[in-house]
Amino acid sequence: MKELTKAEERVMQIVWDLEKAFTREVLEQFKKEKPSYTTVATVLTVLQQKGFVAHEMLGNSKQYYPLISKSKYSDFAMSNVMGKYFEGSLTRLVSFFADRKKIDINELDEIIKILESKKEEE
Repeated sequence: MKELTKAEERVMQIVWDLEKAFTREVLEQFKKEKPSYTTVATVLTVLQQKGFVAHEMLGNSKQYYPLISKSKYSDFAMSNVMGKYFEGSLTRLVSFFADRKKIDINELDEIIKILESKKEEE
């Protein structure tokens, strides 16, 4: 799987949310700083070339749908971040956020509960 650019990821997020979408429908989801129609169409074409979306023709229009789930890409992207910046260590990731005060004690408690419940499932 290939990593997405910011623009590709934004369009992909919209396609995942809508499940099926025409170019104009994707464009309508941009609230601020709307790109041009041709930019969105180009990004959708690139996403198709990368194997993230496919389309079906409805009349003269292409309706795009995801080929890769949001969950599958999330796993891939997080593995990349973990490998590149935290040497694959969850401890280093949590420590990173804790050191920058971007995670509070309640969130840490919630993380611990989630990890404990996952451990019980094994």
